[in-house]
Amino acid sequence: MTVHFIGAGPGAADLITLRGLELLSRAAVCLYAGSLVPQALLQHCPASARIVDTAPMSLDEIEAEFVKAHAEGVDVARLHSGDLSVWSAMGEQLRRLRRLGIPYTITPGVPSFAAAAAALGQELTLPEVGQSLVLTRTSGRASAMPAGETLEAFAATRATLAIHLSVHVLADAAARLVPFYGAECPAAVVFRASWPDERIVRGTLGTIAEAMTRAPIERTAIIFVGEVLGEEEFRESALYSVDYQRRFRGRASSDGG
Repeated sequence: MTVHFIGAGPGAADLITLRGLELLSRAAVCLYAGSLVPQALLQHCPASARIVDTAPMSLDEIEAEFVKAHAEGVDVARLHSGDLSVWSAMGEQLRRLRRLGIPYTITPGVPSFAAAAAALGQELTLPEVGQSLVLTRTSGRASAMPAGETLEAFAATRATLAIHLSVHVLADAAARLVPFYGAECPAAVVFRASWPDERIVRGTLGTIAEAMTRAPIERTAIIFVGEVLGEEEFRESALYSVDYQRRFRGRASSDGG
């Protein structure tokens, strides 16, 4: 018996990995986050599977499902939205499984920031413009940010920011970032990336909050901030330059060298 943690992807049902789909299709029990995982994915569960929406459940109740499946000797597919490595609450479940001696596997999924970048038609790292991406959030009801992990601290690097779980404090976040990036720095909000009701709002740090007031979004959105969002005159990557020699190219440069 094994508990298989599976990243279900950002929303579109066909963005789950082949491995995740295969595990889902043969698990006798499926625990899924009903508020974020698309219902269409549940069609891939066996007809006899016990399907449990964990959205209204406590951690103790979820653990009880693991224990029950372990006693029955049947596999569990534990579906979480996006990728499991960030903001998934997987860590606390793994800790309990280790204490109980219940085996588990982890199958990664397409993260929401990647789907949002695709919706924007945007590479988040551009040569000599931005080479770092910070995934962060602001303090909320569920958990406070650790000391030192502030928007100001990350903004001091001028790296591209992907701010999760914070659209409800967009105006405050933008005001805190303006001293570091400037009011004209490009910004964007992507709501429910890859879902049918996906929506994108573009602007600058100085205008994005006002732009959002015309069509408010309260949750399930990512705020992007950084010069890469608006830069078109960046230097092309050396990777594909005719003069760039690398192990897999093996041809002479344009000057005959």
